[in-house]
Amino acid sequence: MTENKQHPFEIKPNRTLLTLAIPVLFSMIAEPLTGLVDTAFVAKLGSEAAASLGVGTIVFSSVFWVFGFLGIGTQTEVSHAIGEDDLARASSFGWMAVGISAALGLALLLFVFPFLGNIVELMGGEGSVRTLAVDYMRYRLLGAPAVLVVLACFGSLRGYQDMQSPLWIALGMNAVNVVLDWCLVFGKGPFPVMGVGGAALASSISQWIGAAWAVLAVYRHYGFNSGFRLVDVRRLFVIGGDMFVRSGSVCVFLLLCTRFATQVGAESGAAHQAIRQFFVFVTLLLDTFAVSGQSLVGYFIGRADRITARKVAALVCKWSFVTGILLTIAMYLGKQPVSWLLVPDEAAAVFSPAWLAVTFLQPINALSFATDGIHMGTGDYRYLRNVMLIAVLTSTILLFVVDWFSPDHMLFWIWVVAGVWTTVRALLGMIRIWPGIGDGPLAMC
Repeated sequence: MTENKQHPFEIKPNRTLLTLAIPVLFSMIAEPLTGLVDTAFVAKLGSEAAASLGVGTIVFSSVFWVFGFLGIGTQTEVSHAIGEDDLARASSFGWMAVGISAALGLALLLFVFPFLGNIVELMGGEGSVRTLAVDYMRYRLLGAPAVLVVLACFGSLRGYQDMQSPLWIALGMNAVNVVLDWCLVFGKGPFPVMGVGGAALASSISQWIGAAWAVLAVYRHYGFNSGFRLVDVRRLFVIGGDMFVRSGSVCVFLLLCTRFATQVGAESGAAHQAIRQFFVFVTLLLDTFAVSGQSLVGYFIGRADRITARKVAALVCKWSFVTGILLTIAMYLGKQPVSWLLVPDEAAAVFSPAWLAVTFLQPINALSFATDGIHMGTGDYRYLRNVMLIAVLTSTILLFVVDWFSPDHMLFWIWVVAGVWTTVRALLGMIRIWPGIGDGPLAMC
C-alpha cells in the first residue's frame, strides 16, 4: 500500500474498524470460551478439581502473558513496516519472531518441568489440590512451544491487517480442544478417564494443530523471508524487556489474588477460578477494538500520519466504552446462569458478591484495554511498562491491607482491588493521548 493511496479508514472509519474488529472478536473469544468449557467440565468433578484447575490455568496464563511480546511486538513492527511500504521487512520480522518463539517455548518446557510441584505449593495448593494441579500442568506444558509460535504468527497476520486467518485458526483448534476435553476428562469412547489432566492434554494437542496451521497460513499468504537484520532481533528483545516487566508485574498481582482466594478455602478458590476465567473471557472480548486499533495506529504511525492515528485512538476508545457498558448489563442479568454453569453448589454464596464487583468494573476495564492497544500501536512500550508498575504497586499494597483485615466476603474485596488496578491503567492511558503528557507518540506538539 503506497502513500498516495488512501487507507479505507480515511474513507469509512467506523466501517473499517468494525470490519477488522469483528473477526478479531470471534478469534479472541474462542480461547476463553474453551477455557469456560474446561471449567464447566472440571467443575463437575468437585471443588478440589476446580480449584486445582484455577491454580494451573493462572500459572500458565501468567507465563504465556510474559511472552506476549512475541505477538504484540511482531504485530506493531509488521504494521509499521506496512505503513512504510517495506514488505520485505514485514515478512522477515514475522519469520524471525516465529523462530525465536519456537526456541523460547522449548526452553520453557525444559526449564519449568522439574519445578511444577514447587510452583503449585507457592500458589497455596495443598493435598489433593496440589496433586491435581501438578497433573494438569505436566500435560499443559507439552504445548508451550506451540502456544508461543501461535502468538508470533497471529501477531504477524494482524500486523498485515489480516484478521480472517487468525479467526479460522482459533476456531479450528478450539473446536478440537472442546471435543478432546469431553473425551479425555470423562473417558469417552476409547479414551481413558484423565480428569483434570485430560483437559490439559486436550489443550496441548489443539495448540500444536493450531501452530502448524498458523505457520502454513503465514507462508501461503505472505511468503517466506529469512533475511532479517540483527537490529530487528534487538528491537524485538527491547520490546520484550519492557513487556516482560509489564506482564511480569501483572502476573505477580493476579497470582497474589489467586493465592489469597485459594487460602480462604476450596469454595473461595473454586469461585475465584470461575470469575477469573470469565474475566479472561471479558477482557479478551474488550481487547477486540484494542487489537484492531493497534494495527491501524501502527500503520498510520509508520506512514508518519499522527493526525489520523489520533482519530483511530478516539474511535477505539468510544467503541470500547460502549461495549463495556453493554457487558455490564449482560453480566448483571446473567449472574445466575453463570453461577449454575461454572460454580460448584457449595461455592455459590462466595461467588455472588464478587461477581457484582466485576460486573460494574467493565466500562473502565474497556478503556484500560483500549488505551493499551493504542500505545502498543505507537510502540510506546516503556510508558506502558511504567503505568503497569504504578497500577500493580498500588493494588498490591491494597491487597495486603485487605488480607490483613480479613473482612467478610474476602473474594469480593479481592476483586474490588482488581478494579483499582484497572482504573489506574485506564486513567494514565487516557491522559497520555488527551491532552498528551510527556513525549508520547500521539501527543500534538
